[in-house]
Amino acid sequence: MGTPRVLEFPQGFAWGTATAAYQIEGAVAEDGRGPSIWDTFARQPGRILDGTTGEAACDHFHRYPDDFRLMKDLGLRHYRFSIAWPRVVPAGSGKPNSKGLDFYERLVDSMRENGIEPYATLYHWDLPLPLQETGGWTNRATADRFVEYVDAVTRRLGKKIHRWMTHNEPWVVAFVGHLYGAHAPGLTDLRTALAAAHTILLSHGKAVPVIRANGAPGTSVGIVHNLEWIEPASRREEDRAAAARHDGAFNRWFLDPVFRGSYPADMLAWYGKNAPEVQQGDLATIKAPIDFLGVNYYTRRTIAHDPTGDFLHVRRVSLPFVPHADYEEWEVSPEGLYRLLVRVSEDYGRPPLYVTENGTPLPDVIGPDGACHDPVRIDYLGRHAAAIWQANQDGADVRGYFVWSIMDNFEWNLGFTKRFGLVHVDCSTQRRTVKDSGRWFSAVARENRLSI
Repeated sequence: MGTPRVLEFPQGFAWGTATAAYQIEGAVAEDGRGPSIWDTFARQPGRILDGTTGEAACDHFHRYPDDFRLMKDLGLRHYRFSIAWPRVVPAGSGKPNSKGLDFYERLVDSMRENGIEPYATLYHWDLPLPLQETGGWTNRATADRFVEYVDAVTRRLGKKIHRWMTHNEPWVVAFVGHLYGAHAPGLTDLRTALAAAHTILLSHGKAVPVIRANGAPGTSVGIVHNLEWIEPASRREEDRAAAARHDGAFNRWFLDPVFRGSYPADMLAWYGKNAPEVQQGDLATIKAPIDFLGVNYYTRRTIAHDPTGDFLHVRRVSLPFVPHADYEEWEVSPEGLYRLLVRVSEDYGRPPLYVTENGTPLPDVIGPDGACHDPVRIDYLGRHAAAIWQANQDGADVRGYFVWSIMDNFEWNLGFTKRFGLVHVDCSTQRRTVKDSGRWFSAVARENRLSI
């Protein structure tokens, strides 16, 4: 083996971790929090792989002071979290819940006391149940209810949080929740999914100026999209066209409106009568200027044409020589992250970027020595961090890397079967144990450099 190469990151680069409210908070019925679509979805038999729910999750609602002290001890100074809409506006509309706002103010104050910079996501999938009962994201009025909720949050916290994200992964909300039925609200209709996606994007555009108006000078506003690097399975024209369709549905359908004020013409033609109703002014609203884009990246996709396949007539090809995560559907491809970041930069005007989620699940256990050894995760994170470094060398403007997640948590329809955390959580005792990867990432963050 040769001498390790040291990669120096830009001064001020944000090394952070990420979570979401329903996945860690618990306390779903405390201090006036109302039910969300995930509360009801998780209780339906067969919806969650291990039959669990987020009712207790990691009990972060009660344990956040200790969790933030742990983050401080690890030197993790940047933290992306989400605010639960049903905790702030339990009915989805109407008078805000003062106890909910009080909780998030205490949460942010505790972060600040521990030297942690908050990055707030305003919607990470926990829609108040009463809004779903009137159509949820397929109802354009939900966009206005979102803006009212955002106004309430940012009036209270706009001077204490300087970086805001409107939505996390609109593709997942729209397609996994409304077409594939694997996430709340569990629907299975393409036209419904596309209508939901449009309303979500519309609500983003409407919320951006409200956040700016209520925020402190220098407030930054963005949105988070889950994106994939996509390659055709062969050089055959039909596979190349299939890969372009998958890219259109997964990446461009959500990036083009935000940055270009239009939906991709090829996808509008493909969707035909299923395309959403776009009213005058909608796309101009969605294109509200943002300060950064959050990129959640987990995998590359190899795509082949399949006329018997899904709504895009595609199928995913699993290459036997490519390593896969413990979640078998995901290839491990740091090169895909590098290529994706450069592509987004080149295609969309070199916006400031944050990798707002990246990580890998492993069957982590506490060993006889009382420690959790996860060398595979260290290798995974190191190679993806190196991909970010190289993307910056080649023209991208990536300003931070947020690992999913600070701690093992409720992983949506997978329940507690997948562990992504830098910190192991015993679900029965809530005991936290820092994994080897947590200590490794702590050293990288403190030094702002990576040895490979």
